[in-house]
Amino acid sequence: MDDRGDIPGAAGLVLVDGVSLFRPEDQVFEAMLEGFANQQLARNLAYSTVQAREHQLRAFAGHAEAFPWRWSAHLVDECFGDLRAVRHVARSTVRSYQVAIRGFCSYLTDPAYGWVAECERRFGTHPIQVIHEVNAAAHVADSEAEPTRRAFTRDELQALFDHADDEVARKRALGRKGWLPAFRDATIFKIAYGYGTRRTETAMLDAADFGRNPDGPEFGEYGVCYIRHGKAQRGSPPKRRSVLTVWAWTSEVLEQWFTEIRPCFGLPNNPAAWPSERGLRVGPQQLNKRLAGYRDTLGMDPALEFHSLRRSYVTHLIEDGWDPRFVQEQVGHNHASTTSIYTCVSSDYRTRILRRALDALVADALKPTESNPTGGTR
Repeated sequence: MDDRGDIPGAAGLVLVDGVSLFRPEDQVFEAMLEGFANQQLARNLAYSTVQAREHQLRAFAGHAEAFPWRWSAHLVDECFGDLRAVRHVARSTVRSYQVAIRGFCSYLTDPAYGWVAECERRFGTHPIQVIHEVNAAAHVADSEAEPTRRAFTRDELQALFDHADDEVARKRALGRKGWLPAFRDATIFKIAYGYGTRRTETAMLDAADFGRNPDGPEFGEYGVCYIRHGKAQRGSPPKRRSVLTVWAWTSEVLEQWFTEIRPCFGLPNNPAAWPSERGLRVGPQQLNKRLAGYRDTLGMDPALEFHSLRRSYVTHLIEDGWDPRFVQEQVGHNHASTTSIYTCVSSDYRTRILRRALDALVADALKPTESNPTGGTR
């Protein structure tokens, strides 16, 4: 195989040899992006990941005002200094951009793909790796979420659900069609909390994703929720898991939704659990927007978001004494340390744990022993 190669992403597959280019810089850059996309797809990366990285690479090239064969570590420092100091992007965003650039440069400088020789022939220079250990953002923390992100307290959660229910009643009393979407949104918030699901997991649920749990017959047809669009690991399909119903009210909410309310949407062939008025199903961004609207109306902390429902699920199960391993399996975490990050136990819970431990110490100290048969201390 020559230096132009014939593997996915090779220069020889996206540039025709011997053909003059009208705008060589632009066309070679486009060919590089196409080749990089093919290489990533060959590695089983998701289309969304490939598209996001292309967007990031284009943004960096625009900021640097240079094509990849003229990129340098100096341009990287300028770009990310601007992102952090001026635009105040999150640390995870910087790392995401750098992962895309590092991967792209590794692809371009790999002799198997032929881009080094191609650039030497056309431009008299070649791409280099511009992300190194000295200028790469380190990932040293288990969680890079903003410290303001937290779970709902139980009172806040009840206030949110009550407000969502009130909106349904208000719109229905006024004879407005919007009561059906409002009922759907209220149900979504309750179910996202009731099963601790992520935003996309919630939006992608179908009516067929709920079933009976033989060990929990009291929950009827809604004893288990089957997640088919869980958070995927790199190069892998969406992770599946089953989440058991733990609260009786969850099955009651689902029973009312599927038997009384959802049929009113008039979409018998739509498999989505949460049908949209304009499409197949509600989108994740719509879930964010609606919850944020309710939160702001109630004057709640702006740090509370849709993912806070999942944090609340973990926190409240732990506070109620559920086994941490069970909670870990319910939310689909590979490691217990990840679940612990989500746990935002309240001060009341910590006070109860402390009181229980102190009471146990006192009881142990007062217990009769062989040397002190009457108990107590001397």
